[in-house]
Amino acid sequence: MSIGTFTIRALDPLRDAELLHRWVTDPKAAFWMMQDAKLQDVEREYMRIAAHEHHQAFLGLHDGEPAFLMESYDPRYVELVGLYEPEPGDVGMHFLVAPTDRPIHGFTKAVITAVMDELFADPRTRRVVVEPDVGNKAVHALNEAVGFVPVREIDKPEKRALLSFCTREDFLAARGVAV
Repeated sequence: MSIGTFTIRALDPLRDAELLHRWVTDPKAAFWMMQDAKLQDVEREYMRIAAHEHHQAFLGLHDGEPAFLMESYDPRYVELVGLYEPEPGDVGMHFLVAPTDRPIHGFTKAVITAVMDELFADPRTRRVVVEPDVGNKAVHALNEAVGFVPVREIDKPEKRALLSFCTREDFLAARGVAV
């Protein structure tokens, strides 16, 4: 069964702010740590990201409708500075699936797969790096399902995180593609 078509476009911090505000303040987005954010806080945060040389935000569409948020960043300059030794080709990633009243079985795995496809479409990307909250067991399982290997727990200013890596080869192997 096909889940549908995923596309990704650059996020427009002003045009997309109301949509993002609904997503990041939803109870299911607790690990996004923006539960109490006002609309202006969301606009400001995504304007900051849009202006940042080493951090990008994208809106993911499912069959043409907004369905997820994706961020990529250079861990040499954002999020993980001083917390691990970055390698050439490392790309950091965050993703958030929009809340829904009509869940589709397998949708979140399809989203993270689309995100990883997008990141690895750049031949310079050698490894994707994530740092989810240690308590976010659901995302740990998703990460492992697409090839992430947990390395160690790290202390970030806002959370205790599980540092994990996924090489292109690990991602392809998790998808059953011969390398």
